[in-house]
Amino acid sequence: MRVKALLMVMVLVVSFARAQQPGILTSFSTSESERYLTTYGGPQSRLAMWIWTDKYVYQPGQPITLRWTLKTNNDLYPYVVIAYRQNNQTGAKTYLPGNGETVTDINGNTQALGFQPTQLNDATKAALESNLSAPNEPGMHTFVVELRDYSGTRVLKVGYMKIGIVTSEQTLSGDITSDRTLTNDTQWNLSGRINVKNNATLTIEPGTFIIGQPGASVLLVTRDGKINASGTKSRPIIMTSSQAFGQRSRGSWGGLILLGKSQVNVAAGKVGNNTDGTSYIEGLVADDDGLYGGGTTPDLAHNCGTLRYVRVEYAGFILSPNNEINSFTWGACGTGTVADHLQASYGLDDCFEWFGGTMNAKYLVGGLCNDDFTDFQLGTVSKVQFGLMYQSPDAPGNRGMEGDNSEFDAAAVPSSNPTFYNITYIGTGAPGSDEGANIPGIFLRRGARATVNNSVVTRFYAPGVSISDAATQGQADLGNVKMDGILLWNNNTGVQGANTLDGQLLSGATPNAASLYTRDFALGQKGNGAGKNFITGVDPLLSNPFEYSDPDFQARFGSPVFRAGYVAPPDDGFFDQSAKFIGGIGDEDWTEEWTNFLQDVDIAP
Repeated sequence: MRVKALLMVMVLVVSFARAQQPGILTSFSTSESERYLTTYGGPQSRLAMWIWTDKYVYQPGQPITLRWTLKTNNDLYPYVVIAYRQNNQTGAKTYLPGNGETVTDINGNTQALGFQPTQLNDATKAALESNLSAPNEPGMHTFVVELRDYSGTRVLKVGYMKIGIVTSEQTLSGDITSDRTLTNDTQWNLSGRINVKNNATLTIEPGTFIIGQPGASVLLVTRDGKINASGTKSRPIIMTSSQAFGQRSRGSWGGLILLGKSQVNVAAGKVGNNTDGTSYIEGLVADDDGLYGGGTTPDLAHNCGTLRYVRVEYAGFILSPNNEINSFTWGACGTGTVADHLQASYGLDDCFEWFGGTMNAKYLVGGLCNDDFTDFQLGTVSKVQFGLMYQSPDAPGNRGMEGDNSEFDAAAVPSSNPTFYNITYIGTGAPGSDEGANIPGIFLRRGARATVNNSVVTRFYAPGVSISDAATQGQADLGNVKMDGILLWNNNTGVQGANTLDGQLLSGATPNAASLYTRDFALGQKGNGAGKNFITGVDPLLSNPFEYSDPDFQARFGSPVFRAGYVAPPDDGFFDQSAKFIGGIGDEDWTEEWTNFLQDVDIAP
């Protein structure tokens, strides 16, 4: 269990708030703490905390305001609370409340003198004007809060809040035609459409903040450009809105687009004046810089660059109706492209979309986007492993996966045929944001081929899976749609579907043809036997997925995701064969530290 990025700040607030709000903390002796541990057998806690500052980026010396919410959820366990700020460039830690290098708890006690276990009490949107100030050292810094056991030796929960310390602001605009580096000591304000082209490489240092200005501010890497955005777990690269915390909205800026020279199955004349095997990227005016695909001789190994530990927040500006920009877009990127540890939050369109291409991706987090989590089309044959999609009642979104072969020709070649392993799709049980009732968790159409294995689909308004039309069913009958190890739970809420195979897959009392076919596919009676091991009737037992600003998506003890039922991923050099579980997260929470799950509704005044 963990406390999200904002949580860490919260403890800071707690430590400074003690004098003003004495009811927040209650001290315990070691013997009292031992009694709690003996009585309850250790903390099986659903305690939730989140913390936030008033912004991400500071100049040295500026005051930092810390705010927090704490929900104990009847957790009476006394914790030792350790809070500090870490300089992520050097690793140096400054402990609170004394701002020194000696480890202290938030009561100021050292380990030598004895840490003081503390019982936490509820607080809601409590604000503290603290005496903290931004440090002088530029780069990314992290406030960290550790909740330890009564002895102070075992860390039970950790929270993080990333901030940037910069010495200047610069506006990034126009074309980038020669190699350029964006450093983490500067706030980079993205203005308008920036095209990386002419064989230039744009390098972004770990821990850099890029602030999208209102409107169609887009970072576009053209077919002749490259990006090297290699963040780290402790220093992710954050591309976000210019709007104030608590007032941010989807579509406040454009997004991130990478275009390449790999395959795309669009015939000539389908999009503007495109030629065979090329197209113009959705969301932008069609021009040479927006062209993608390698034509009739695609470069399947083309390298669009590297995205690693990158967050894109509040993107998706609408250029024209039905012409939005996704948070992350790849157009015909090849296998040389690197994409791992990426988070898309509050996008106005899809979280992640592939238009053709052969590139692969791992460790994707997508939440609260207004459309789909993963969307592929136009000849995509990507591989994806480890993904987490979640929505909330105030941000319902649409489908978990939407897959097409081609909107222009369901029989177009090369066919879309991606492979997905270990994905968790969590809906809200409500109709979609703009698709109404037609929001299956996994939705394949227009002749799509796909392999989807070892995945959890839960809380969608429509059936959990839909093989939706004759063209796609025809591909399934040829053995080109494969699903194995799919756990379905509490889907089909629009018709109050039971947690049986029929209840999770049939569209109602008079089921439509698509849902009947999909049910028979899951039984192995259709689809050439390539649908197998559909699991129903068992709760995946995710720890605390609906505490939206501090969710915990790991499975609890006894969860069926760890039982036999998964299929071993292929040994092809990309897939991790050690993933012996169903869903996106196993024993190790790979979302730890670099992600941020804060909802503005939880911090708005």
